[in-house]
Amino acid sequence: MEFIDSPVFDLLILPFFIFIARICDVSLDTLRIIFVSKGYKFIAPVIGFFEVLIWIVVITRIMQNIDNWICYVAYAGGFATGNFVGMLLDEKLAIGFEMVRVITKKEANELTSALRSAGYGVTSVKAMGMKGEVGILYIVINRKKLKEVISTIKHYNPNAFFTVENINFVNKTIFQHSRIAV
Repeated sequence: MEFIDSPVFDLLILPFFIFIARICDVSLDTLRIIFVSKGYKFIAPVIGFFEVLIWIVVITRIMQNIDNWICYVAYAGGFATGNFVGMLLDEKLAIGFEMVRVITKKEANELTSALRSAGYGVTSVKAMGMKGEVGILYIVINRKKLKEVISTIKHYNPNAFFTVENINFVNKTIFQHSRIAV
């Protein structure tokens, strides 16, 4: 009990605990939001439970040490770092699907062939742009494959304009032979 009342605990251990706990809390918050947006109805509430439990423990310790400004700095630093860690986790998990829309000025036969050869489903449409005929490609992919697809686009058609959009639902049965399957 003496250690908990010591200046070492107040100035080092407690702020460090708050910092680490806040990183966990905010990272869980980021993951919970991702799971909610992707429709994972059962895992999001479990994550939310632990997120709030950590927050309550942290805020209680801060209120018990309200005159310790180092705890405030640790709380804010943990929040900022937790956002960063949450974004890294989102990037690593890459849950869900994306639609890549590619607009090309020239024929995109090589790009289309390369993507199809790699196992991606590609829908191509001829369209009229501001300066004439363009090609539009639609590619629905697993988020884990986004860098690979963008790299292919840049290799075969470096001047193509492309956008990436999050998709909340994909009827996977359509993509039986493509690489979209999880």
